[in-house]
Amino acid sequence: MSGYLFAVSLCVLVVGLLFFLLRTRRIREKYAGIWIALAAAVVIVSIFPQLAFWLSRVFGVETPVNLVFATGFVVLLLVCIQLSAEVSNLEEETRTLAEEIALLRLEVTELAERQRAVEVDPEPETGAGPPLTQA
Repeated sequence: MSGYLFAVSLCVLVVGLLFFLLRTRRIREKYAGIWIALAAAVVIVSIFPQLAFWLSRVFGVETPVNLVFATGFVVLLLVCIQLSAEVSNLEEETRTLAEEIALLRLEVTELAERQRAVEVDPEPETGAGPPLTQA
């Protein structure tokens, strides 16, 4: 099996896995789109290897493999930065939700205490007035 055929078949498997993850809602569309575009680029370079040689000449890289590795490194770096930003946003949302839950728990506790106080020591009925005394 040639390297090009292996790359194409691996990309087809990755795209199939991505569609499975999309159907089971384990990955969001914006992330799947990035990986599908990357797989499409690999398939295009696998089908037309002359494109890799031409790009390596354009960018002044001696061998196309070095360009592939450099591109892969940059893509993985960008993915890591993007995922770090997503994790930071999720941490902020989690902190905000935890604070809101704590405030709601405090409010519920105060309401429960007021309710217990009313049940234990009911206030006198209005309109009854003071007890009558005989003179």
